[in-house]
Amino acid sequence: MTAVPPEAPLDCPLCPRLVAFREANERTYPAFFNAPVPSFGDRDARFLIVGLAPGLKGANQTGRPFTGDYAGDLLYATLAKHGFSSGEYAGHAGDGVTLNGVMITNAVRCVPPQNKPETHEANQCRPYLASRFAALPRLKAVLALGKIAHDNTLKTLGYKMSAAKFAHAAEFDLDGPNGPLRLFNSYHCSRYNTNTRRLTEEMFDDVFGAIRAYLGR
Repeated sequence: MTAVPPEAPLDCPLCPRLVAFREANERTYPAFFNAPVPSFGDRDARFLIVGLAPGLKGANQTGRPFTGDYAGDLLYATLAKHGFSSGEYAGHAGDGVTLNGVMITNAVRCVPPQNKPETHEANQCRPYLASRFAALPRLKAVLALGKIAHDNTLKTLGYKMSAAKFAHAAEFDLDGPNGPLRLFNSYHCSRYNTNTRRLTEEMFDDVFGAIRAYLGR
């Protein structure tokens, strides 16, 4: 059996609904990336951030996770504050930002309609996430942004949902494919969550502080 790579092919055919949406977006937004968005960051990362799926006019436009929308503005600013990135984030894939010891990926690599992937689509995409975990031999910390990312991370690592209940700022020690790691939780850094104060910049910052302390940075 051929091993599944960490990144989906740009013409991935696995999810018919997502393929149809991708093709519709190619007609509507021909200048967009409009393909499975690859992970971004340090290939020797000790810290992996798992989001849900690309945003239509964020990562689906730019081709880089969390780039081009409000969620990315907050995420990359917080990464910079904690020394996990270099360069100035400008919301596009050519802005020169590099990640230091960190990689960002998504549980579902293609943009879904209404930003809501279906369960079977996450299941189809999970082998890529599993391979991404396996391809990071020094991985020690994982941050799941939101409950769906949390649940998919657990499933990817072979755990039942009962093993770790999602809660903001919760931490769980788990076994990964290359050794022990700690799973950190945060509410997703979406504009909706910050506008409603479900997630404040201070709350997000505290989670990154806990991760930095755990990694001894």
